[in-house]
Amino acid sequence: MPKAYWVTVYRSISDPRKLEAYAKLAPPAVTPFGARYIARGTAAAAFESGQKERIVISEFPSLQQAIAAYNSPAYKKALEALGDGAVRDIRIVEGTD
Repeated sequence: MPKAYWVTVYRSISDPRKLEAYAKLAPPAVTPFGARYIARGTAAAAFESGQKERIVISEFPSLQQAIAAYNSPAYKKALEALGDGAVRDIRIVEGTD
């Protein structure tokens, strides 16, 4: 079964305090689903239509676990804490292997 990758690209961050609250809740919410953060921080370079904003890439054991993590009650609480503190684009993609 191929792994899955959850890619979060921040378009803008309007409230760093809300982002900080989210950042405390999100890791323990997704870890039970096998999440492992493989990259996070401000983009080192951006090309084409990219923006040099924050990006987070998480690896999951499967597509089903990545989607279940996003839909979990604990992650919903993290999203509530973030609220309108950031505009993000989240995509979940299955790995090639």
